[in-house]
Amino acid sequence: MDVKTLCLGVLSKSEASGYEIRKQFEDGCFSYFQEAGFGSIYPALKKLTDEKLVTCEQQSQDARPDKKVYRITSKGRQALFDAVNEEPVADKVRSDFLFMTFFAELIPPRELDRLLGNRIAYHRAVVEKLGSCGKQQTPGERFVQHMGLHIHKAALEYLENHRHELIGAQLQTNVAE
Repeated sequence: MDVKTLCLGVLSKSEASGYEIRKQFEDGCFSYFQEAGFGSIYPALKKLTDEKLVTCEQQSQDARPDKKVYRITSKGRQALFDAVNEEPVADKVRSDFLFMTFFAELIPPRELDRLLGNRIAYHRAVVEKLGSCGKQQTPGERFVQHMGLHIHKAALEYLENHRHELIGAQLQTNVAE
């Protein structure tokens, strides 16, 4: 999904500034789809404005520069509708954590244990956050929230139940050397 479509998705829920859109991708309910930084959000908003898919209104603020607030247009809603009705590309899992644990034999056991502990803490935090994400949801939002919960709970359970195997193998390798 391109950043323009992701921005339309956020704006379909409510008007927002570029900063508020970024917050949705950083730690809001949209943070589980794709990453989108300021360097891609603002050019996307410019294109969306030029294509009349969103409008932009400047709001004055006390002791701060004016804030640009974006709203999706009916043409933008149609573009979002068209985008979500296309066949999605296959999901890709990209993970530094998986790459690092693939080469676990290169990581000292204590550091490996710390790495696994941090990942367990991460999944616990995501499960907690997803569990509290939005009470009034559409069926699609609820479906995605529950799927995300199941994915992170499964990863958490796997790490908790198999952490000792990887650490044990690494300890055994270090003793053999």
